[in-house]
Amino acid sequence: MKSLIIDDDATARLIVNKLCASVDNIEVVEEFSNAIEAIKFLNSNTVDVIFLDIHMPSFSGFDFIKTLKDPPRIILTTSDRNFALDAFEYDCVVDYLVKPIELERFKKSIDKLSIFKNKEMTTDIQSSSEPSVNDLYVNIDRRLIKINIPDIYLIEAKGDYIKIKTENTNHIVHSTLKKIERKLPSDMFLKVHRSYVINIHRIIDIEDNSVLIKKDVIPVSRSNRGELMKRLNLL
Repeated sequence: MKSLIIDDDATARLIVNKLCASVDNIEVVEEFSNAIEAIKFLNSNTVDVIFLDIHMPSFSGFDFIKTLKDPPRIILTTSDRNFALDAFEYDCVVDYLVKPIELERFKKSIDKLSIFKNKEMTTDIQSSSEPSVNDLYVNIDRRLIKINIPDIYLIEAKGDYIKIKTENTNHIVHSTLKKIERKLPSDMFLKVHRSYVINIHRIIDIEDNSVLIKKDVIPVSRSNRGELMKRLNLL
C-alpha cells in the first residue's frame, strides 16, 4: 500500500518511515512537513494511507482532513491523547497512534488498515446496494471490535454515544444513530423513535405505541408507526 507521511517534526517523520520499512506491505512514496504541500501532491497523486500529525503550524491535521473530498485511509500520529474521540468522527480515520510509537502497536494499526482495505475491496465487487456481509466493526478504546449484525437487537442514542445491544454483550460507541443506520440492512432494522433503532426480527410484542424486544420496552413515535406496521408479516 502506498503511504504518505505528514508531520512538521523531521524526527517524527524519520521514525514513521522506519516503522513503515519494518512491515512488508507499506511503501512510503512521499513525506511533507506541512499539510499544504501534501494537498498539492494529492491533487495529482493517490495513496492508500496517510500517517498524519494533528498539531502543525497554521494548518492542523483535522483541517487537512476537512479539505479532502475523497480522503484515503488516515492513521493519526500525535503526542496528544485528548483528541481520540474527535478523530473517529471522521470515517477515513483508521487508528490513533500516540507518540512515542512502539513497533508492536504500529503493526496492530497496519492490521486494522488491512481489514478496512479488504472490506473496501469486497464492497467494490458487490452489485447489490444492500450489504451482504453480516459483520460490523466498531471502534472502542482504539480497538476494532467485530459485531455480528443479526445479533444486534437494539441501538439506543445516548448524547454523543450510541449503545449497541446484542445477544451476548452491549457496546458503547462514539457515533450517531444516523451514521450506524447507513451500515445496517434496511430489511432488518428500522428507526422507530429519534433515540432508537430496532431489529424488527427480534420484536416479541407490540402494544399501543411501544414494542417489546427481549426485556426492553421501546417507544414508537407516531411518525414511524406506519412504516413499522408495513414491515410486519401481519395475519
